[in-house]
Amino acid sequence: MDLSFKPEHETFRDEVRKFLKDELTEELLEAGKLTASVFSEVEFSSKWHKILYKKGWIGASWPEEYGGTGWDDMQRYIFRSECASAGTPSPTAMGLAMVGPVLMKHGTQKQKDFYLPRILSGEDFWCQGYSEPGSGSDLASLQCKAVRDGDHYLVNGTKIWTTHAQHANRIFCLVRTDNSGKPQQGITFILIDMDTPGIEIKPIITLAGDHEVNQTFFDDVKVPVENVVGEENDGWTVAKYLLEFERGGGYAASLQEQARRIKSIASKERSDSGESLLEDKNFSRALNEVEIEVQAVLMTEHRIMSDIAERGHPGPASSILKSRGSELKQTLDELAVTAMGYYTLPLQNEARKLGSNFEVIGPDYGVTIYPQYLNNRASTIYGGSNEIQKNIMAKFVLGL
Repeated sequence: MDLSFKPEHETFRDEVRKFLKDELTEELLEAGKLTASVFSEVEFSSKWHKILYKKGWIGASWPEEYGGTGWDDMQRYIFRSECASAGTPSPTAMGLAMVGPVLMKHGTQKQKDFYLPRILSGEDFWCQGYSEPGSGSDLASLQCKAVRDGDHYLVNGTKIWTTHAQHANRIFCLVRTDNSGKPQQGITFILIDMDTPGIEIKPIITLAGDHEVNQTFFDDVKVPVENVVGEENDGWTVAKYLLEFERGGGYAASLQEQARRIKSIASKERSDSGESLLEDKNFSRALNEVEIEVQAVLMTEHRIMSDIAERGHPGPASSILKSRGSELKQTLDELAVTAMGYYTLPLQNEARKLGSNFEVIGPDYGVTIYPQYLNNRASTIYGGSNEIQKNIMAKFVLGL
């Protein structure tokens, strides 16, 4: 596979680099550097969202008819790679990469006209209501219930691990509207305004000390019937389509940047023999091995990009990226922890706050290593556990 850029793509890469150099403030760069999770702090990701929106680049993967860039697959890859290399804050993906594409495919014209421009502008901030206590990867067992009452539903139940629910003004939810058939039947995909009476959000603090996820409770929450996406009781079809995008996002660019960061750390840190870790044959071999695996992920992304260009969505092959990308992320985290040694032990959350004058224990570049390691332990679980992904690959990709 030829990965060299065409002249027009070289020109585009230069344009992206100039834009990033001009628009990335010291504040945004520092916020990106201090990010230890999948998402940056909302204050800074929202600022970056607005900059991209003003430029017309926020809808990098959206078609032009809905306000997107209309970029080809290579342009999108270049943009992701350059943003990862520059260390930009990461805009939240719930609207742009999940519910947005779902509305384009399954939404009514009224839903598209109302929600899509608001997702692009950042006026609406979305969270996801899929998982429930006891119903994570076994999503079909969900019990959050919606009962039809005239032109509304009354929603009762709970959702868990709702990322950034404390900031969101809207949530897309899977709710049970019928119990009579198979578990996958009787599920409906619905959009809910978070300001609706009866919604309560309780924080869940992660091992890394972050308030990123929540448990969300619904008590007789009144939702208009017109907020259903797709057909009533056919939410499973819509949900599967959305999960392809959640699972099929780009991994290679961020993995490559993570590997580069570890190389930089390893050039400064010393092995037991006194040489730099980059000169230590065991550490160097482990890093080289994972870099080869990252290159394989890059090749796979290019294959899946071709599928998207042909079919408009990633398909079951997105499970390959989700599974392999999340595992490699954890492998790189382990190498970073190894490189930092004892300096990973202090959990220095105060030092991860922008503008903090906290006196760091150890090198500055080590303050996010352990929180990142802890946060990424969940990467092989969220979006469907990797065991589930392997079942999907076996059945739909390999035909077993």
